[in-house]
Amino acid sequence: MPEPSVLIDEPDFAVVDKPAGLSVHPGAGRPDGTLLDWLAANVPETGSLERHGLVHRLDKDTSGALLVAKTPEAAAALSKQFKDRSVQKTYLALVRGVPAEPAAELDAPIARHHADRKKFAVRPDGKESLTAYEVAETPPGYALLEVRPKTGRTHQIRVHLAALGNPIVGDATYGSTERGPGRQFLHAAKLTFKHPRTGKSVTVSAPLPEDLESFLREVRGG
Repeated sequence: MPEPSVLIDEPDFAVVDKPAGLSVHPGAGRPDGTLLDWLAANVPETGSLERHGLVHRLDKDTSGALLVAKTPEAAAALSKQFKDRSVQKTYLALVRGVPAEPAAELDAPIARHHADRKKFAVRPDGKESLTAYEVAETPPGYALLEVRPKTGRTHQIRVHLAALGNPIVGDATYGSTERGPGRQFLHAAKLTFKHPRTGKSVTVSAPLPEDLESFLREVRGG
C-alpha cells in the first residue's frame, strides 16, 4: 500500500492524499497502523487536537483528499464549513452501466441496513441525504461520474449509486459483481473550501492513483 502524501501544507491546515486500504481511525482488531498514526509522525501539529485535527473522513477503501486542521481555531472554522455544507467535495466514481440521466441530484434518505448492521440503505426513516452527479465519460459498459455529495452520510455515494442501479465498480458490499481494480473505484478528487483564517477560496486536487488509472485505461480499450 502506498504511503499517504501531503498535497498542501499551511500553518493552519494540511490536505493529505490518503491511499486506499488505510483506515482513518483505529477500530476493532486494528488498534494502530491508521492515518492517525501517520499524522502523529508526519503532521505533528495535529497531535494536541481532538481527533488529530480531522474534520471529515474517508472510507478505508476510498482514496484521495482529506483535510486536516493544525490549530484549534482552524479545526472549529473548518468543522463549521462541513456542518454548513459549504465545502464542495468532488469524487470520481466508475460505475457499471450508464445512468438514465446524464446529470441529476439524488435525494434519498439513508439509514443503517435493517438486516446487516455494517451496511447502510435508502430507507424512508433515514436521514436526509443529497448527492449530485454528472457523467464525465462513458467507456464501453461503464460510466465515469463526477460526484458531489451535499450531505455526509456514511457510505452515501456508494448507497445512492447502488440504489440508482449503477453500483460502483469493485464495491461488492453494494452490489458490484466484478472485482474491478481490486477495490471500489471511488476517489476523493477535489476539495474546495474557505481558508480558515483569510476566508479566501482554496481548491486542492488529488490525482487519480495508479490502480484506478490503470483500470480506467483498460476499460477504455487500452
